[in-house]
Amino acid sequence: MIRLEDYQQAVENRIKNEKNAVCLIKAINDLWYDKGVETVLFRNQLIDRRPGEILNLHHYAEQVVGVPLKVEDTLAMAQALLQEDICPARMDLGRLTKEYLEIGQQFPDRSAFIRHQLRDFIGPENRITIHPKDVILYGFGRIGRLVARELIAQEGRGEQLRLRAIVTRENDDLSIKKRASLLRVDSVHGAFPGTVIEDYENKALIINGRKVAMIATSKPEEIDYTQYGINDALVIDNTGAYRDRAALSRHLQSKGVSKVLLTAPGKGVPNLVHGVNQRSVNPDEENIFSAASCTTNAIVPVLKVINDAYGIEKGHIETIHAYTNDQNLVDNMHPKYRRGRAAALNMVITETGAGSAVDKAIPGLGSKLTSNAIRVPVPDGSLAILNLTLSKSTSVDDINQTMRRAALQGDLVEQIMYHISDELVSSDIIGNPCPSVFDSKATIVHPDGKSVVLYVWYDNEYGYTRQVIRLSKYLAKVRRKSYY
Repeated sequence: MIRLEDYQQAVENRIKNEKNAVCLIKAINDLWYDKGVETVLFRNQLIDRRPGEILNLHHYAEQVVGVPLKVEDTLAMAQALLQEDICPARMDLGRLTKEYLEIGQQFPDRSAFIRHQLRDFIGPENRITIHPKDVILYGFGRIGRLVARELIAQEGRGEQLRLRAIVTRENDDLSIKKRASLLRVDSVHGAFPGTVIEDYENKALIINGRKVAMIATSKPEEIDYTQYGINDALVIDNTGAYRDRAALSRHLQSKGVSKVLLTAPGKGVPNLVHGVNQRSVNPDEENIFSAASCTTNAIVPVLKVINDAYGIEKGHIETIHAYTNDQNLVDNMHPKYRRGRAAALNMVITETGAGSAVDKAIPGLGSKLTSNAIRVPVPDGSLAILNLTLSKSTSVDDINQTMRRAALQGDLVEQIMYHISDELVSSDIIGNPCPSVFDSKATIVHPDGKSVVLYVWYDNEYGYTRQVIRLSKYLAKVRRKSYY
């Protein structure tokens, strides 16, 4: 039986925690808008969170990271950070608070701890000059609209990426009205958390107060972006119409463009999975890039961790993928086998280039893998099943701990989320910022210790979009210093 006193105490504790979460949200916003410091909690974004979400992230820290963080601890750390002359950076508030709880007794107070721990982030001598990059979205489909949302959400003081223009086939009043409506609401990802106003006279959208030009063309090389005040811009091509170097080079013929990023696998251009192989290319020496595919971004981080730890001799990748716009809503003609059948009514076996695409990110591994895909009747949320034969023996616990470490430290903390729920389903990962959500409860290891089956979930729209943004920041050289 729950006593009334216990119930009342629980209510009071919850109110106290929510008040602290509200204060933490204010500190997070002050750090973001006043100092250009973007905060995360063990890789989870803290900006634009509600109090309940803030508390849930602290619960995640306790369950997955093993750190019993209290919201008052992170609040005190955020408020202490506000008092320091910290350079614009991406800061893991969870890691910093964890370290203070572990070694803070060595310092007289939090300020002394921060000045020691963040000595490379404090003071004018540690500031890195970043030149903001104009961004043009060429195409405004599923990925284009999510990229637009994320660019606006991450714009902050406008010191990194700035959305300046959207290019579509038409920009008459009806087209602008329809594009605005599709940006405002989304059947999968919900309403846009801001304002979108049509400016028909100036052929533009006013998004959260920012004017974004709406440009119409079917020939990218004919646009003069400098007429819109756009210079040295990054074009993010999400149309899928241009896939090789020759076609993508048409963007570079237009005035005001310096780099092009394709949101699909590209031919004859670097295919990059951020976190894995983006450093293989010098952005100063190349100007056309591909962000690979959503599936490649989902499986490559996990494959890299496993290959580095155990070695992969061979394997098969099966992707259970949400249906996409290239399938038919009802049975009809389609140039590819099986994709002509009604997408929302059938599971459809189809091909995927994910296996061979691995080789572009991890040379030598792709030839050891086969791959296939099944499109299933869900609009978003996909699953990759990695059936691998390893060079070294392992166990379920060992392989899970290897993945957990990769999710919490190292180069792939933004790419891999380690999940511990045994109730996880596809809709649960919609909106997840990581391209790879590792399902630890589903790991299978054969008694021989070398045959393993791993399950990796991914939001094939939003998780991939976040990878596109990360790669864009790297290519534009606007990534801040990071502490996570």
